[in-house]
Amino acid sequence: MQTAQRAKLKIYLGMAAGVGKTFAMLDDAREAKRADGVDVVIGWVETHNRPETDNLLAGFEIVPYRAVSGGGVILAEMDLDAILARQPALVLVDDLAHSNAPGSRHPQRYQDVLELLDAGIDVWTTVNVQHFDSRADTVQTITGVRVSERVPDSILELADQIELVDLSPEDLRARLLEGKVYTSEPVETAIKTFFRIGNLTALREMALRLTAERVDQQLQDYRQLKQITTPWKAGDRLLVAVSPSPLSERLIRWTRRMAYNMEAPWIAVNVELPRRLSPVDRERLIRNVALAREFGAEVVTTIAGDVIAGLMRVAHERNVTQIVVGKPAHSRLQDFVRGGSIVNRLIEASGAIDVYVVTGDEPESSAPRTFVPPVERHSALRHYLIAFAIVVLITVVSIWLSPIIEYQAVGLIDLLVVLLIAAYLGRGPAILAATVSAVTWGYLFMPPRNTFTAVNIEDVIVLGLYFVIALFVGNFTAKIRQGERQARLYAERTLALYHLSRQPSVTDVLRSAVDEIERAFNAEVAIFLTLPDDMLALEAHPASTLRVTERHFSIAKWAFGIGQACRALHRHALTIRRDFSAADHLRRQGRRHRPQAPRRNAPLP
Repeated sequence: MQTAQRAKLKIYLGMAAGVGKTFAMLDDAREAKRADGVDVVIGWVETHNRPETDNLLAGFEIVPYRAVSGGGVILAEMDLDAILARQPALVLVDDLAHSNAPGSRHPQRYQDVLELLDAGIDVWTTVNVQHFDSRADTVQTITGVRVSERVPDSILELADQIELVDLSPEDLRARLLEGKVYTSEPVETAIKTFFRIGNLTALREMALRLTAERVDQQLQDYRQLKQITTPWKAGDRLLVAVSPSPLSERLIRWTRRMAYNMEAPWIAVNVELPRRLSPVDRERLIRNVALAREFGAEVVTTIAGDVIAGLMRVAHERNVTQIVVGKPAHSRLQDFVRGGSIVNRLIEASGAIDVYVVTGDEPESSAPRTFVPPVERHSALRHYLIAFAIVVLITVVSIWLSPIIEYQAVGLIDLLVVLLIAAYLGRGPAILAATVSAVTWGYLFMPPRNTFTAVNIEDVIVLGLYFVIALFVGNFTAKIRQGERQARLYAERTLALYHLSRQPSVTDVLRSAVDEIERAFNAEVAIFLTLPDDMLALEAHPASTLRVTERHFSIAKWAFGIGQACRALHRHALTIRRDFSAADHLRRQGRRHRPQAPRRNAPLP
């Protein structure tokens, strides 16, 4: 039975075998047992016959290993049931990525660890950086070694503590030559292959970065828990605003160079406003986002009613220290109509966050440059026609009633009409109604009639109120409608995820995924699954809606092979690769899962 509070997991992470992970774990456990009286048992420890490590086993209770018969030999494995029956406070489990012998309850040891955690038993374990799914393919590229034993990166999210056991490549190679790493394997071969200086240096950097990423995530979780909005500049993190603008490509490249020089992570943020993009803008935005992802940025899409509000929300949530935006290329008149310059507003709202304003190249265009700002139409043309017709109708009725009512009453009626038009038809129609009604009221009803000469100051005030009320109520209505569109967009996406999560089978999940992706991107979709031999299926899944040609399949096969998106597919199809077995298992364990690349089964050298 799962406990109310999950037990704690501590991971000793290293760049390769021999850095001292097991030694450090046993040494810390000995201190915890001596100083704090922790009930510690050894579930599984592999010392590789290293004398220093063997000596640390003294004084620990070792849960007897279970014997498993496989392939005509007897194999020793960790006895999960015996540990659960013993119920220690802390169990030491070496080699987290180990594959269990056939017939075991779980295929891999990390799954045994998940069960121990669910049973309320704290676990300390060891693992090398090459065994994490997100790093395994990179390790294969660097070292030429295909890693068959892998653990999902979601294990890192469960870890309460990660301790990096670090050693310089030179010291590790010295230990290898002294026989302190492998005692029965040819050392010279290992030195010339996996344990080359270049390989170890790359693995060391990967281990350092993986640890830093986890520490950074813990810092972000803490800031969100404590609702801290001001940035903590413990490390640099850049944010670049990505939009359909042609200048976004230059901003992305500039931010990539800056992040590389600073050795800092960077985020590409697209603020999705509650309005539809034109096909040209949508295509350009897709290209810009794909470029940022190709350059290694973390792409974040957020929905907001205002660009500045969306950027600052992400910046505060992710502890961003620098924001990169483009220098505006439009005139001051356009800035005035739009409510001020985006750059100036961002600088005012940024607080302690630094803002970099980058000059963009002039986009190639044959269209002449205009200083008139483009009108963003929130109301349909028919709304303007309706507003004009209503004002004309009220004016005719007021002329008919003018012998029995005063001109002040006509003004109040017109003011009420403007108010209703602003509330129901929007800001633009309200301004049109205010203008027409003011002209007709001042000329036809206000004495002296048939002139634009005002006698009373009160009449002039009423004329001014027409426009003030129209602007105020129109803006208020526009914000309400904008909020409605934003809430509807949120609801549609939430509903799509809800429908997807309720599908009982893989086929239903894929069919639902195709429906939702089609609806979101307005595109036909093809899904290719991974075969057991790590090959791409020759035919698209029956849930697909795209009629796959030989060209489509060749592009999908190429993208699958290198593990990157292909821009040629963006307008036509989506290729999905996912490890459903890992997702199903972690879902049964009640834990979050990030889809990872498919596992590749091959022996280690």
